Amino acid sequence: MKILLILLINGLLFSCAGKKETSELGPNIVLIMADDLGYGDISCYGSSSINTPNLDLLAANGVLFTDFHSNGSVCSPTRAALMTGKYQQRTGVEGVVTAKSHRKVGLSLGEITMAEELKQYGYTTGMFGKWHLGYDKAFNPTLQGFDAFTGFVSGNVDYHGHIDQEGYLDWWQGAEIENEEGYTTDLITENGVKFIQRNDPKKTDKPFFLYLPHEAPHSPYQKRIDKVLREIGTAGTQEVIEDSISSVYKEMVEVMDEGVGRIVQSLKETGQYENTIIIFISDNGANHFGDNGGLRGYKASPYEGGSRVPAIFSYPGIIKVGSVNNQTVLSMDLLPTLLDFIGQKPVAKIDGVSIKEILLQQENLPERDVFFAYGNKSFIRSGDWKLISIEGKNGKDIELYNLSDDLQEQTDLSTVKPDVAGELLAKLESWAIEVRDGVDLVAK
Repeated sequence: MKILLILLINGLLFSCAGKKETSELGPNIVLIMADDLGYGDISCYGSSSINTPNLDLLAANGVLFTDFHSNGSVCSPTRAALMTGKYQQRTGVEGVVTAKSHRKVGLSLGEITMAEELKQYGYTTGMFGKWHLGYDKAFNPTLQGFDAFTGFVSGNVDYHGHIDQEGYLDWWQGAEIENEEGYTTDLITENGVKFIQRNDPKKTDKPFFLYLPHEAPHSPYQKRIDKVLREIGTAGTQEVIEDSISSVYKEMVEVMDEGVGRIVQSLKETGQYENTIIIFISDNGANHFGDNGGLRGYKASPYEGGSRVPAIFSYPGIIKVGSVNNQTVLSMDLLPTLLDFIGQKPVAKIDGVSIKEILLQQENLPERDVFFAYGNKSFIRSGDWKLISIEGKNGKDIELYNLSDDLQEQTDLSTVKPDVAGELLAKLESWAIEVRDGVDLVAK
């Protein structure tokens, strides 16, 4: 109710925005992704401690999703699904591509990414921020469809020194390591602003796709004025006083929100705001330092707190202002959706579906089962039902919840509804076999 009230009020305030200018070019696309941001970590999703006025305004001028899920409950799998439109299991990126153990592997160049899809239809493509789909330059974003890339390829870097968990400098300009001074969140925003200015379609006669995968609020927990916590050549991170993390976390999210405001302002200054689809999502739920909005579980968990994340879509003059959508949508749905907006379909066979008509006409998606798996934990969502399977030494433990009246997943109904549990488990097991058939595992 709080979410709905906020959006209704803001929707009234901004419903008198100017009419959309027509453009012969396709819409620009700005995709912003937070890292480990929880369902309740921003104001328009109910946070009373973190102030995110720019994201709130974006939601007031677009659609806020209440049942959007990252494809994975950790970083790399979600990014693989986002880029390819497939269940990440089909790409072999089932787990985290770690700095310690996965420095020579990455997302196959044979996969067709969102950037490659858009590039073939005339888009200029740029990425600034976190890749996490391959450390080696053989898997660099510039080989996966991005014309420009500045950022890091690991799971996280020191926000000031840009050093990864194993002590390697990890700040790239294209396919070469070249550090630059600055706080990671600000650098991502600044590079995004420059990209918008440099690729103004009125000058280039081409639309652009800008992907801004932020590091915030992922650890290490550092404010703009904090010291470097890592050292080149040495693995590990200096400890941060735990009692201070909540205030640091708050600033990290608010600085990212400030950056969202700067991106929107840049679009307005170049006259492109009215012709730009803006999407904001998170790659998975928060850890125990964040707020998952009362949902059970955290990052890496099979419960809703692991994958149900904030998601906001804005397309001024096209998408209904200040609306709330309760349908189940996944990261992998973005690729076919964006292509649908320019009248195209994915080249490869994918699992995601377009939600264009949800955004334009508030239509319902066709019924579908959706699946998640990470490590020894997996689950299926089928309508209101959710079945979780956890594999252990003594076999599988299953839990069954009806999310329509038990969103916090407190009452296990697996023994009360054995027929439902059995049917869903069979579907989950069949899916697990099918998506892994013939796939070379990159990370598990």
